Amino acid sequence: MRKFIFTLLVTFLVGISINAQTTPTPSPSNAQATTETKPKRQIFRATKDQIMQAQKQLKVEETGKLSDETRAAIKKFQPENGLKATGTLNRATLEKMGIELTDKQKEIPVSPNSLASAETDKPTDSTKPKRTIFRASKEQIMEAQKMLKTNNFYAGEATGKLDDATRDGLKKYQAANAVSPTGTLNQVTLEKMGIALTDKQKENSMKNSQ
Repeated sequence: MRKFIFTLLVTFLVGISINAQTTPTPSPSNAQATTETKPKRQIFRATKDQIMQAQKQLKVEETGKLSDETRAAIKKFQPENGLKATGTLNRATLEKMGIELTDKQKEIPVSPNSLASAETDKPTDSTKPKRTIFRASKEQIMEAQKMLKTNNFYAGEATGKLDDATRDGLKKYQAANAVSPTGTLNQVTLEKMGIALTDKQKENSMKNSQ
């Protein structure tokens, strides 16, 4: 009887063990497959051949590597061609240079960050001199006031100051002499009145016309 009970007990335990081994358990890989995976962002990289073509255009050493000299040249090229000065050889820069893209690169869209904005990244011309503002001297204003008074465009005194009455008289004079009625004693008005310019005014006029 004891042997019979023992045999039943062993059979029961073996059955439980086999059942436990055959029961499928969800694997981590299956669990991950059920969740939506976020696509990786594709990074645009220029090839060695493309870098060398760009270096040839930029007239820097053709090493096929993005050296500091190459990046500086790219940074100068980009704002001059409506691109953001990143110093990187991105898709927009390659296309602007007319360098052919690889099939893989064509799958990566142009980044909006590659393009220059309307307000920023505009090329600055530091060599261009600033425009000098024309200013009439006190003596020139006094001469103009005397002339305006003679022609009944101004009723005040020759104070040498561009007050409201003088500006109003200048507007009337300018309109009567085919000059833009600005109300300012500019170079055109002085020349129309026959009032001599100072040497400094002549010099600034030459600079502004360049």
